[in-house]
Amino acid sequence: MTAASSRFQRLLLPGFAFKAAVIGGGYATGRELAEYFIPSGPQGGAMAIGVAMLCWSALCAITFALAHATRSFDYHSFFRMLLGPFAFVFELAYVVFMVLILAVFGAAAGAIGQAVLGWPPLAGTLLLVLGIGLFTAFGNRSVEHLFKWVSFFLYGTYVVFVVLVLASFGDRAMAWFATPVPRDGWLSGGLTYAGYNIVGAVMILPLARHFTSRRDAVVAGVLAGPLAMLPGLLFFVCMVAWYPHIGDEALPSDFILRQLDMPLFHLLFQAMIFSALLECGVAAVHAANERIAASWRAHRALELTNTGRLAIAAMLLVGSIFIAGHFGLVALIASGYRALAWLFLAVYVLPLLTVGLWRLRRGGPLVMAPSSEPS
Repeated sequence: MTAASSRFQRLLLPGFAFKAAVIGGGYATGRELAEYFIPSGPQGGAMAIGVAMLCWSALCAITFALAHATRSFDYHSFFRMLLGPFAFVFELAYVVFMVLILAVFGAAAGAIGQAVLGWPPLAGTLLLVLGIGLFTAFGNRSVEHLFKWVSFFLYGTYVVFVVLVLASFGDRAMAWFATPVPRDGWLSGGLTYAGYNIVGAVMILPLARHFTSRRDAVVAGVLAGPLAMLPGLLFFVCMVAWYPHIGDEALPSDFILRQLDMPLFHLLFQAMIFSALLECGVAAVHAANERIAASWRAHRALELTNTGRLAIAAMLLVGSIFIAGHFGLVALIASGYRALAWLFLAVYVLPLLTVGLWRLRRGGPLVMAPSSEPS
Protein backbone atom coordinates (compact mmCIF):
# COMPACT_ATOMS: atom_id res chain seq x y z
CA MET A 1 0.00 0.00 0.00
CA THR A 2 1.21 3.50 -0.80
CA ALA A 3 0.60 5.99 2.04
CA ALA A 4 0.03 8.92 -0.31
CA SER A 5 -2.46 7.12 -2.59
CA SER A 6 -5.14 9.50 -3.83
CA ARG A 7 -8.81 8.71 -4.38
CA PHE A 8 -8.07 8.67 -8.10
CA GLN A 9 -5.35 6.03 -7.60
CA ARG A 10 -7.54 3.94 -5.32
CA LEU A 11 -10.86 4.07 -7.15
CA LEU A 12 -10.44 5.13 -10.79
CA LEU A 13 -6.89 4.23 -11.83
CA PRO A 14 -7.53 0.45 -11.56
CA GLY A 15 -10.48 0.82 -13.96
CA PHE A 16 -8.37 2.86 -16.39
CA ALA A 17 -5.64 0.24 -16.15
CA PHE A 18 -8.12 -2.60 -16.69
CA LYS A 19 -9.43 -0.77 -19.75
CA ALA A 20 -5.82 -0.51 -20.93
CA ALA A 21 -5.37 -4.25 -20.47
CA VAL A 22 -8.45 -5.26 -22.47
CA ILE A 23 -8.93 -2.64 -25.19
CA GLY A 24 -6.05 -3.73 -27.43
CA GLY A 25 -6.15 -3.83 -31.19
CA GLY A 26 -9.43 -5.71 -31.66
CA TYR A 27 -11.60 -3.60 -29.36
CA ALA A 28 -10.07 -0.31 -30.46
CA THR A 29 -10.61 -1.06 -34.16
CA GLY A 30 -14.06 -2.58 -33.62
CA ARG A 31 -12.96 -6.01 -34.86
CA GLU A 32 -13.72 -7.76 -31.56
CA LEU A 33 -17.07 -5.98 -31.36
CA ALA A 34 -17.87 -7.31 -34.82
CA GLU A 35 -16.72 -10.80 -33.85
CA TYR A 36 -18.62 -11.21 -30.59
CA PHE A 37 -21.52 -8.72 -30.58
CA ILE A 38 -22.69 -7.84 -34.10
CA PRO A 39 -23.81 -11.45 -34.87
CA SER A 40 -26.44 -11.12 -32.10
CA GLY A 41 -27.99 -8.06 -33.73
CA PRO A 42 -28.30 -4.51 -32.36
CA GLN A 43 -30.38 -5.37 -29.29
CA GLY A 44 -28.64 -8.69 -28.63
CA GLY A 45 -25.22 -7.12 -29.08
CA ALA A 46 -26.04 -4.43 -26.52
CA MET A 47 -27.23 -7.14 -24.14
CA ALA A 48 -23.98 -9.08 -24.69
CA ILE A 49 -21.97 -5.95 -23.91
CA GLY A 50 -23.98 -5.60 -20.68
CA VAL A 51 -23.17 -9.22 -19.79
CA ALA A 52 -19.45 -8.66 -20.36
CA MET A 53 -19.51 -5.45 -18.30
CA LEU A 54 -21.28 -7.10 -15.34
CA CYS A 55 -18.89 -10.06 -15.44
CA TRP A 56 -15.90 -7.76 -15.43
CA SER A 57 -17.22 -5.69 -12.52
CA ALA A 58 -17.97 -8.75 -10.39
CA LEU A 59 -14.72 -10.59 -11.10
CA CYS A 60 -12.57 -7.46 -10.78
CA ALA A 61 -14.16 -6.66 -7.41
CA ILE A 62 -13.45 -10.15 -6.06
CA THR A 63 -9.94 -10.22 -7.53
CA PHE A 64 -9.00 -6.80 -6.14
CA ALA A 65 -10.46 -7.60 -2.69
CA LEU A 66 -8.56 -10.90 -2.52
CA ALA A 67 -5.33 -9.31 -3.72
CA HIS A 68 -5.67 -6.57 -1.09
CA ALA A 69 -6.43 -9.08 1.68
CA THR A 70 -3.46 -11.32 0.82
CA ARG A 71 -1.12 -8.54 -0.37
CA SER A 72 -0.68 -10.33 -3.68
CA PHE A 73 0.60 -7.54 -5.89
CA ASP A 74 1.66 -9.60 -8.90
CA TYR A 75 0.00 -12.50 -10.66
CA HIS A 76 2.55 -15.07 -9.46
CA SER A 77 1.85 -14.28 -5.80
CA PHE A 78 -1.88 -14.18 -6.49
CA PHE A 79 -2.05 -17.59 -8.13
CA ARG A 80 0.36 -19.17 -5.70
CA MET A 81 -2.15 -18.15 -3.04
CA LEU A 82 -5.19 -19.23 -5.10
CA LEU A 83 -3.94 -22.41 -6.81
CA GLY A 84 -1.04 -23.51 -4.64
CA PRO A 85 1.27 -25.92 -6.51
CA PHE A 86 -0.86 -25.59 -9.65
CA ALA A 87 -0.03 -21.90 -10.08
CA PHE A 88 2.28 -22.83 -12.96
CA VAL A 89 -0.80 -23.64 -15.08
CA PHE A 90 -1.83 -20.00 -15.10
CA GLU A 91 1.75 -18.98 -15.87
CA LEU A 92 1.72 -21.15 -18.99
CA ALA A 93 -1.69 -19.83 -20.04
CA TYR A 94 -0.50 -16.25 -19.55
CA VAL A 95 2.57 -16.81 -21.72
CA VAL A 96 0.35 -18.10 -24.54
CA PHE A 97 -2.02 -15.15 -24.07
CA MET A 98 0.84 -12.65 -24.12
CA VAL A 99 2.36 -14.15 -27.28
CA LEU A 100 -1.01 -13.95 -29.05
CA ILE A 101 -1.88 -10.38 -28.10
CA LEU A 102 1.60 -8.95 -28.67
CA ALA A 103 1.75 -10.65 -32.06
CA VAL A 104 -1.57 -9.06 -32.99
CA PHE A 105 -0.53 -5.67 -31.60
CA GLY A 106 2.70 -5.73 -33.57
CA ALA A 107 0.87 -6.53 -36.79
CA ALA A 108 -1.73 -3.82 -36.11
CA ALA A 109 0.93 -1.20 -35.34
CA GLY A 110 2.73 -2.07 -38.56
CA ALA A 111 -0.51 -1.70 -40.52
CA ILE A 112 -1.21 1.69 -38.94
CA GLY A 113 2.27 2.98 -39.82
CA GLN A 114 1.89 1.75 -43.37
CA ALA A 115 -1.61 3.18 -43.87
CA VAL A 116 -1.04 6.57 -42.23
CA LEU A 117 2.60 7.40 -42.98
CA GLY A 118 3.52 5.02 -45.78
CA TRP A 119 6.09 3.25 -43.62
CA PRO A 120 7.10 -0.37 -44.17
CA PRO A 121 5.13 -2.57 -41.71
CA LEU A 122 8.24 -3.34 -39.68
CA ALA A 123 8.68 0.36 -38.80
CA GLY A 124 5.34 0.64 -37.00
CA THR A 125 6.00 -2.62 -35.19
CA LEU A 126 9.42 -1.43 -34.02
CA LEU A 127 7.96 1.88 -32.84
CA LEU A 128 5.44 -0.01 -30.71
CA VAL A 129 8.20 -2.26 -29.33
CA LEU A 130 10.28 0.79 -28.42
CA GLY A 131 7.36 2.49 -26.68
CA ILE A 132 6.44 -0.59 -24.65
CA GLY A 133 10.06 -1.13 -23.67
CA LEU A 134 10.58 2.46 -22.51
CA PHE A 135 7.39 2.71 -20.45
CA THR A 136 7.89 -0.65 -18.74
CA ALA A 137 11.58 0.02 -18.04
CA PHE A 138 10.76 2.68 -15.43
CA GLY A 139 8.30 0.64 -13.38
CA ASN A 140 4.98 1.45 -11.81
CA ARG A 141 5.07 5.25 -11.87
CA SER A 142 5.77 5.44 -15.60
CA VAL A 143 3.10 2.83 -16.37
CA GLU A 144 0.47 4.57 -14.21
CA HIS A 145 1.07 7.91 -15.94
CA LEU A 146 0.60 6.20 -19.29
CA PHE A 147 -2.70 4.63 -18.19
CA LYS A 148 -3.95 7.99 -16.94
CA TRP A 149 -3.15 10.23 -19.89
CA VAL A 150 -3.89 7.73 -22.65
CA SER A 151 -7.27 7.13 -20.98
CA PHE A 152 -8.15 10.83 -21.28
CA PHE A 153 -7.04 10.84 -24.93
CA LEU A 154 -8.97 7.64 -25.69
CA TYR A 155 -12.25 8.65 -24.02
CA GLY A 156 -12.09 12.08 -25.64
CA THR A 157 -11.49 10.63 -29.09
CA TYR A 158 -14.36 8.17 -28.70
CA VAL A 159 -16.74 10.93 -27.61
CA VAL A 160 -15.88 13.01 -30.70
CA PHE A 161 -16.19 9.89 -32.87
CA VAL A 162 -19.66 9.10 -31.53
CA VAL A 163 -20.87 12.68 -31.94
CA LEU A 164 -19.63 12.84 -35.55
CA VAL A 165 -21.06 9.45 -36.53
CA LEU A 166 -24.45 9.90 -34.88
CA ALA A 167 -24.80 13.40 -36.25
CA SER A 168 -24.48 12.02 -39.78
CA PHE A 169 -25.77 8.46 -39.49
CA GLY A 170 -27.63 8.31 -36.17
CA ASP A 171 -31.02 7.87 -37.81
CA ARG A 172 -29.79 4.66 -39.46
CA ALA A 173 -28.47 3.30 -36.17
CA MET A 174 -31.69 4.10 -34.29
CA ALA A 175 -33.75 2.51 -37.05
CA TRP A 176 -31.85 -0.74 -36.66
CA PHE A 177 -32.25 -0.66 -32.87
CA ALA A 178 -36.00 -0.29 -33.40
CA THR A 179 -36.12 -3.20 -35.85
CA PRO A 180 -36.65 -6.66 -34.30
CA VAL A 181 -33.88 -9.03 -35.43
CA PRO A 182 -32.74 -12.39 -34.02
CA ARG A 183 -30.69 -12.06 -30.84
CA ASP A 184 -29.16 -15.53 -30.96
CA GLY A 185 -25.92 -16.07 -29.07
CA TRP A 186 -25.91 -12.85 -27.06
CA LEU A 187 -25.22 -14.62 -23.77
CA SER A 188 -22.43 -16.83 -25.11
CA GLY A 189 -20.91 -13.89 -26.99
CA GLY A 190 -20.81 -11.74 -23.87
CA LEU A 191 -19.44 -14.52 -21.68
CA THR A 192 -16.77 -15.52 -24.20
CA TYR A 193 -15.60 -11.95 -24.65
CA ALA A 194 -15.55 -11.39 -20.90
CA GLY A 195 -13.80 -14.73 -20.36
CA TYR A 196 -10.60 -14.21 -22.30
CA ASN A 197 -10.31 -10.53 -21.34
CA ILE A 198 -10.80 -10.96 -17.59
CA VAL A 199 -7.13 -11.85 -17.33
CA GLY A 200 -6.64 -8.08 -17.45
CA ALA A 201 -7.67 -7.96 -13.79
CA VAL A 202 -4.58 -9.89 -12.73
CA MET A 203 -2.34 -8.07 -15.20
CA ILE A 204 -2.91 -4.86 -13.21
CA LEU A 205 -2.46 -6.27 -9.69
CA PRO A 206 0.53 -3.96 -9.00
CA LEU A 207 -2.10 -1.21 -8.59
CA ALA A 208 -3.67 -3.12 -5.66
CA ARG A 209 -0.98 -1.60 -3.46
CA HIS A 210 -2.97 1.66 -3.56
CA PHE A 211 -6.02 0.20 -1.79
CA THR A 212 -6.39 1.21 1.85
CA SER A 213 -9.39 -1.01 2.59
CA ARG A 214 -11.52 -3.79 1.15
CA ARG A 215 -14.11 -1.14 0.28
CA ASP A 216 -11.56 0.58 -1.98
CA ALA A 217 -10.89 -2.73 -3.73
CA VAL A 218 -14.56 -3.57 -4.25
CA VAL A 219 -15.55 -0.08 -5.44
CA ALA A 220 -12.58 0.01 -7.86
CA GLY A 221 -13.56 -3.41 -9.17
CA VAL A 222 -17.21 -2.49 -9.70
CA LEU A 223 -16.19 0.68 -11.55
CA ALA A 224 -13.71 -1.22 -13.73
CA GLY A 225 -16.48 -2.86 -15.77
CA PRO A 226 -18.18 0.36 -16.94
CA LEU A 227 -14.88 2.21 -17.39
CA ALA A 228 -13.59 -0.53 -19.66
CA MET A 229 -16.80 -1.20 -21.59
CA LEU A 230 -18.31 2.26 -22.09
CA PRO A 231 -16.15 3.12 -25.14
CA GLY A 232 -17.06 -0.26 -26.60
CA LEU A 233 -20.78 0.35 -26.14
CA LEU A 234 -20.54 3.77 -27.80
CA PHE A 235 -18.53 2.28 -30.67
CA PHE A 236 -21.06 -0.53 -31.07
CA VAL A 237 -23.95 1.96 -31.33
CA CYS A 238 -22.08 3.67 -34.17
CA MET A 239 -21.37 0.36 -35.92
CA VAL A 240 -25.06 -0.54 -35.94
CA ALA A 241 -25.68 2.17 -38.57
CA TRP A 242 -24.10 -0.25 -41.08
CA TYR A 243 -25.58 -3.46 -39.69
CA PRO A 244 -25.29 -6.27 -40.73
CA HIS A 245 -22.42 -6.02 -43.24
CA ILE A 246 -20.21 -4.09 -40.78
CA GLY A 247 -19.57 -7.48 -39.22
CA ASP A 248 -17.63 -8.54 -42.32
CA GLU A 249 -15.26 -5.58 -42.21
CA ALA A 250 -11.73 -6.45 -41.12
CA LEU A 251 -11.33 -2.96 -39.60
CA PRO A 252 -14.78 -1.52 -38.77
CA SER A 253 -13.25 1.71 -37.46
CA ASP A 254 -11.51 2.37 -40.75
CA PHE A 255 -14.70 1.63 -42.68
CA ILE A 256 -16.71 4.11 -40.58
CA LEU A 257 -14.01 6.78 -40.77
CA ARG A 258 -14.03 6.49 -44.56
CA GLN A 259 -17.79 7.14 -44.50
CA LEU A 260 -17.18 10.29 -42.42
CA ASP A 261 -14.54 11.47 -44.93
CA MET A 262 -12.66 13.61 -42.40
CA PRO A 263 -8.94 13.00 -43.06
CA LEU A 264 -7.64 14.88 -40.02
CA PHE A 265 -9.94 13.07 -37.60
CA HIS A 266 -9.05 9.82 -39.36
CA LEU A 267 -5.40 10.47 -38.46
CA LEU A 268 -6.35 11.33 -34.87
CA PHE A 269 -8.32 8.11 -34.52
CA GLN A 270 -5.42 6.06 -35.86
CA ALA A 271 -3.17 7.74 -33.28
CA MET A 272 -5.68 6.76 -30.60
CA ILE A 273 -5.62 3.14 -31.77
CA PHE A 274 -1.82 3.13 -31.64
CA SER A 275 -2.02 4.55 -28.10
CA ALA A 276 -4.46 1.79 -27.15
CA LEU A 277 -2.06 -0.83 -28.54
CA LEU A 278 0.74 0.78 -26.56
CA GLU A 279 -1.04 0.83 -23.20
CA CYS A 280 -2.39 -2.71 -23.61
CA GLY A 281 1.05 -4.01 -24.57
CA VAL A 282 2.55 -2.14 -21.63
CA ALA A 283 -0.02 -3.72 -19.28
CA ALA A 284 0.84 -7.23 -20.49
CA VAL A 285 4.62 -6.80 -20.34
CA HIS A 286 4.58 -4.85 -17.07
CA ALA A 287 2.66 -7.70 -15.41
CA ALA A 288 5.38 -10.13 -16.47
CA ASN A 289 8.06 -7.68 -15.33
CA GLU A 290 6.45 -7.36 -11.89
CA ARG A 291 6.20 -11.13 -11.55
CA ILE A 292 9.94 -11.46 -12.27
CA ALA A 293 10.75 -8.49 -10.02
CA ALA A 294 8.90 -10.13 -7.11
CA SER A 295 10.91 -13.34 -7.52
CA TRP A 296 14.14 -11.36 -7.83
CA ARG A 297 13.27 -9.49 -4.64
CA ALA A 298 12.41 -12.67 -2.75
CA HIS A 299 15.45 -14.70 -3.79
CA ARG A 300 18.17 -12.05 -3.96
CA ALA A 301 16.84 -9.29 -1.69
CA LEU A 302 17.48 -6.84 -4.54
CA GLU A 303 15.26 -4.62 -6.64
CA LEU A 304 15.11 -5.24 -10.37
CA THR A 305 16.87 -2.35 -12.11
CA ASN A 306 15.45 -0.27 -14.92
CA THR A 307 18.01 -1.85 -17.24
CA GLY A 308 16.85 -5.29 -16.18
CA ARG A 309 13.20 -4.37 -16.79
CA LEU A 310 14.08 -3.06 -20.25
CA ALA A 311 16.02 -6.23 -21.10
CA ILE A 312 13.13 -8.46 -19.99
CA ALA A 313 10.64 -6.38 -21.97
CA ALA A 314 12.85 -6.56 -25.05
CA MET A 315 13.12 -10.35 -24.86
CA LEU A 316 9.39 -10.76 -24.33
CA LEU A 317 8.52 -8.44 -27.19
CA VAL A 318 10.96 -9.91 -29.68
CA GLY A 319 9.92 -13.43 -28.78
CA SER A 320 6.20 -12.66 -28.94
CA ILE A 321 5.90 -10.35 -31.92
CA PHE A 322 8.47 -11.69 -34.34
CA ILE A 323 8.50 -15.40 -33.56
CA ALA A 324 4.71 -15.56 -33.31
CA GLY A 325 4.36 -13.65 -36.55
CA HIS A 326 6.83 -16.01 -38.26
CA PHE A 327 4.85 -19.09 -37.24
CA GLY A 328 1.52 -17.56 -38.21
CA LEU A 329 -0.08 -17.31 -34.77
CA VAL A 330 -1.80 -14.08 -35.73
CA ALA A 331 -3.98 -16.07 -38.14
CA LEU A 332 -5.15 -18.21 -35.21
CA ILE A 333 -6.41 -15.28 -33.16
CA ALA A 334 -10.13 -16.08 -33.26
CA SER A 335 -9.81 -19.75 -32.27
CA GLY A 336 -6.90 -18.98 -29.96
CA TYR A 337 -8.86 -16.40 -27.98
CA ARG A 338 -11.84 -18.72 -27.61
CA ALA A 339 -9.59 -21.52 -26.33
CA LEU A 340 -7.99 -19.09 -23.87
CA ALA A 341 -11.43 -18.10 -22.61
CA TRP A 342 -12.04 -21.71 -21.53
CA LEU A 343 -8.55 -22.03 -20.08
CA PHE A 344 -8.86 -18.87 -17.98
CA LEU A 345 -12.29 -20.03 -16.85
CA ALA A 346 -10.70 -23.23 -15.51
CA VAL A 347 -7.56 -21.80 -13.91
CA TYR A 348 -8.78 -18.37 -12.82
CA VAL A 349 -12.54 -17.76 -12.74
CA LEU A 350 -13.66 -21.07 -11.16
CA PRO A 351 -10.95 -21.04 -8.43
CA LEU A 352 -11.70 -17.36 -7.78
CA LEU A 353 -15.43 -18.00 -7.33
CA THR A 354 -14.82 -20.98 -5.06
CA VAL A 355 -11.54 -20.85 -3.17
CA GLY A 356 -11.23 -17.07 -3.46
CA LEU A 357 -14.72 -16.29 -2.19
CA TRP A 358 -14.36 -18.86 0.60
CA ARG A 359 -11.17 -17.18 1.76
CA LEU A 360 -12.79 -13.76 1.72
CA ARG A 361 -15.94 -14.92 3.52
CA ARG A 362 -14.56 -17.22 6.18
CA GLY A 363 -13.44 -14.37 8.46
CA GLY A 364 -10.38 -14.23 10.63
CA PRO A 365 -6.86 -13.56 9.36
CA LEU A 366 -6.08 -14.74 5.88
CA VAL A 367 -2.92 -16.63 5.08
CA MET A 368 -0.90 -13.85 3.61
CA ALA A 369 1.25 -14.22 0.53
CA PRO A 370 4.80 -12.95 0.99
CA SER A 371 4.77 -9.27 0.23
CA SER A 372 5.69 -8.50 -3.33
CA GLU A 373 4.91 -4.80 -3.22
CA PRO A 374 6.65 -3.16 -6.16
CA SER A 375 8.98 -0.32 -5.54
